[in-house]
Amino acid sequence: MGKTSIGSLTPFEQEVLLRKGTERAGTGLYTHYKQSGTYYCKGCGAALYRSDDKFESGCGWPSFDQEIAGAVIRKPDIDGRRTEIICANCRGHLGHVFEGEGYTAKNTRHCVNSVSMKFVAADSSTYKSAIFASGCFWGTEYFLARVPGVIKTMVGYSGGHMQNPDYKSVCAGTTGHVECVEVTYDPGVVDYRALCEKFFETHDFGQENGQGPDIGSQYLSVLFYGDDSERKVAESVVGELRKMGHKVATKLRTVETFWPGEDYHRDYYERQGGTPYCHSYRAIFGNKL
Repeated sequence: MGKTSIGSLTPFEQEVLLRKGTERAGTGLYTHYKQSGTYYCKGCGAALYRSDDKFESGCGWPSFDQEIAGAVIRKPDIDGRRTEIICANCRGHLGHVFEGEGYTAKNTRHCVNSVSMKFVAADSSTYKSAIFASGCFWGTEYFLARVPGVIKTMVGYSGGHMQNPDYKSVCAGTTGHVECVEVTYDPGVVDYRALCEKFFETHDFGQENGQGPDIGSQYLSVLFYGDDSERKVAESVVGELRKMGHKVATKLRTVETFWPGEDYHRDYYERQGGTPYCHSYRAIFGNKL
């Protein structure tokens, strides 16, 4: 992973990495992440933790019982009670380390802010991708990125006629593109149907002109399918919703060229330290997010 310049960090990322701030418990992207790969420092790109050393502690932040050798420095916290952990390469604040709690055989818990790290998945030829549009791509990405088995998400644009669209042109409503998210996932952990269900559970699929306060053709609900088998799955899920009495305004369309969005839109809520205001989760299919 390449080095990140301080100027490219969001104010919230700087607050945590440089000024020792803390993200709210339970809001971090990687709190319940279970994918195989490596966690790198968001500030400098140094490798910090391996997924094999990650465990569920219930504390509200990602927990690891061991760092990559030489990657982390321990130092007394300014509060005089805890032990702070910082990146050995750039000295960016990661979180705190606790011992003697008995969570694992190593008896150590590195409690790390998600926003201090960037996850890179292990290489795999079995991963698949899917594209979903449900209004502002900030909220779409926030929820889909947290589905177990999702390896990576990317905000962008698709479905229109303009080549290499940008945010300004798409917002003008004349390109035919919708804001969407490309999801890379491990089909051995989560299947396409489960992703479709989460897609519908995290936005108002009955709204025809956008999502919440975001009105316009670029904010329409669209489910892009890649082949005939995915089309059948999408139609099946829509059919179930209608049998339940739900109005479904979502359009089903074949996958078209996906154009990645600008860097400042990626992982927006994670980088700002907030949560979506125009997307929310409601259980419809009986599964928790």
